[in-house]
Amino acid sequence: MVIDILIALLVVSAVGVLAGVILTLASYFFSVPEDETEKQLRECLPGVNCGACGYTGCDEYAKALAEGKTEPNLCVPGSTDTAEKISEILGIEVETPKDLVATLKCNGTCEAANKSAIYDGVNGCKAASLIYGGPNQCKYGCVGCGDCAKICPVDAITIKDGIANIDTRKCIGCGVCAKICPKSVIELVEQNRKTLVLCHNREKGAVARKACKNACIACKKCELNCPHGAIKVIDNLAVIDYGKCVDCGICAEVCPTKCIHRVDLYTSVIN
Repeated sequence: MVIDILIALLVVSAVGVLAGVILTLASYFFSVPEDETEKQLRECLPGVNCGACGYTGCDEYAKALAEGKTEPNLCVPGSTDTAEKISEILGIEVETPKDLVATLKCNGTCEAANKSAIYDGVNGCKAASLIYGGPNQCKYGCVGCGDCAKICPVDAITIKDGIANIDTRKCIGCGVCAKICPKSVIELVEQNRKTLVLCHNREKGAVARKACKNACIACKKCELNCPHGAIKVIDNLAVIDYGKCVDCGICAEVCPTKCIHRVDLYTSVIN
């Protein structure tokens, strides 16, 4: 009986040792050599896996960089620091990406925006938008169900007073919130911008104002008073040409509905 047990143990041990030897040999002969450049590139990427570069994650982007199949300045969250590290590793000059943050082109708060219905369905902006364009009279503004907040990889978005509130101090500019928004009301802008139009409504003035008291009414006071011709009313909505804008703030001062705001995106302050 004891001998039988010992034989069984020896057989099991021998099988284990043999399996170990086979696995060791397999890992040696069939292993794929690790690309040191790819490894270095992966280490310098932030690891957010946001997809802003066009790849599903940092691993795939690093691999494409090492193989020379993509541009080296596509990592928005990594910004200048990451671009400089990639430049050093690849030994090439890399144009550093601009610091971008997400902003909400809407100020349709609970107090300002009028409701056309009470939505009591699946909690999601896309789902709510499928029913008559959403519960608000303004069919262009933030729905407020928080799809953007749910997908944000750094928790920079919360729903406050019926609309998305973006903390630009946390925002890494990955743009996933802008991609998921069914109303395209979230926009990436350069963080040094000082003036924003917080409206997305393209209805005529009277209709827009009826839907939301903070809406642009296309009165053109901003356009007429801008000394640099940097703001135009296009399709009933004020649009800023940041190539011309010097952030003087005159447009915000003359705007009767205050849909144009002075901002400090470095401190997440909107006035």
